[in-house]
Amino acid sequence: MSERAGYHQNFLLAALPPADSKRLAAGLKLVKLSLGTTIYKAGTPLAHAYFPTTSIVSLVSEMPNGDTAEIAITGNDGMIGTPLIMGAAKSPNDAIVQCAGVAYRITARALRTELDRNGALRNLTLHYAQALMTQMTQTVVCNRHHPVAQQLCRWLLLSLDRLPSNVVLMTDGLVANMLGVRLRGVMTAAGKLEAEGIITYRDGRITVLNRAKMEKRVCACYKLVRDEEIRLLPQKSGLLA
Repeated sequence: MSERAGYHQNFLLAALPPADSKRLAAGLKLVKLSLGTTIYKAGTPLAHAYFPTTSIVSLVSEMPNGDTAEIAITGNDGMIGTPLIMGAAKSPNDAIVQCAGVAYRITARALRTELDRNGALRNLTLHYAQALMTQMTQTVVCNRHHPVAQQLCRWLLLSLDRLPSNVVLMTDGLVANMLGVRLRGVMTAAGKLEAEGIITYRDGRITVLNRAKMEKRVCACYKLVRDEEIRLLPQKSGLLA
């Protein structure tokens, strides 16, 4: 857990010039993120930012009645704590670990110090924030207008883009909460994709068997989000194009 080389698994950190990377590395701490853990709650002060490497974190909006819906996900493509880039001290959303793994954590103070240099990190994180806003907007559109099966395909493809394998470990209940739909809807949608030979789904383990077929099955929302990420974060283009 003391190794520093692993932070290059995060696209934003890997894209930093050597001098900036060395300076920022002094404040990075490798931490384990367990499935379902709430990193921070909406409205609470942001003490840290996180740069995931093998984990995925969901930004989740909660309604007054307790209903929740995922509005975006972040993995090795970016960071958790984007309000800090804009000068805010709190997040409007919860941040919940969707896929267990590790991330590099930095204090809000250390991050702000580096951002105040107006160097590479500020430019990279602002580009990432723009890509994240596109993802948020498209998620709202998708959840409003597209069938659950297509929403599930979009969610799985975005997750796979941020993971080293074709396996996503996630309970159906958590998937339902992330998509903001009933559990029965998720199970029905997963059953359809399994019957089509696109996935297998056993005991919270979703294995994508045929990504090409899933990309034909998914709605246009996935491509819109992916293309915007490639445009704004060219360091990712070799993996997402």
